[in-house]
Amino acid sequence: MPDLSPARARLRFGPLNYALLAAAITCLVIGYWLLSKGSTNAAPFLLVLGYCVLFPLGLALSPKAAGPGE
Repeated sequence: MPDLSPARARLRFGPLNYALLAAAITCLVIGYWLLSKGSTNAAPFLLVLGYCVLFPLGLALSPKAAGPGE
């Protein structure tokens, strides 16, 4: 097992974390694009979804620990 520094050990992201962060960035980009086009319904929804749901979940969820048989 590789020796991980304390900073590296705290930043272990799994595939789910990267997927959620990518979805958050996608929602934010589309939300700001729609906002620039004058959308008053979809843009705020996408921005709130990206900033308040997907981005925090992508940072807060920890990858599943490997079991004893793995």
